[in-house]
Amino acid sequence: QLQLTQSGGGSVQAGGNLTLSCEASGDTYVINFMGWFRQVPGKEREGVAVIYTGDSTTYYADNVKGRFIIVPGGYAVYLQMNNVKPEDTAMYYCVVSRARPSHNWSNPSAYHYWGQGTQVTVSS
Repeated sequence: QLQLTQSGGGSVQAGGNLTLSCEASGDTYVINFMGWFRQVPGKEREGVAVIYTGDSTTYYADNVKGRFIIVPGGYAVYLQMNNVKPEDTAMYYCVVSRARPSHNWSNPSAYHYWGQGTQVTVSS
């Protein structure tokens, strides 16, 4: 089994920076795509950023491009959140897929492992 342990998160003012961390342990050989989703109560889960571990290709949601950076680190992945906005407020989840998503990288059903979630709250 693969375990994902998240850290970071918390409260930050708009325009500030925050970094989320996710470390994988256990069956790390299954990691193919690794990254971050987020969810606001009452809304669907949204892909934020993922990285393909094979060649480090990165994928970003349009609404975070230029502000968020996904950084790999061995069996870990980090999300550098810069110039955050109130609309970035959400529960953030670390995710891993054993294979390349067949349709869209931002489809949550393509990811087999999910972290415990960490809350990010951005105040205006």
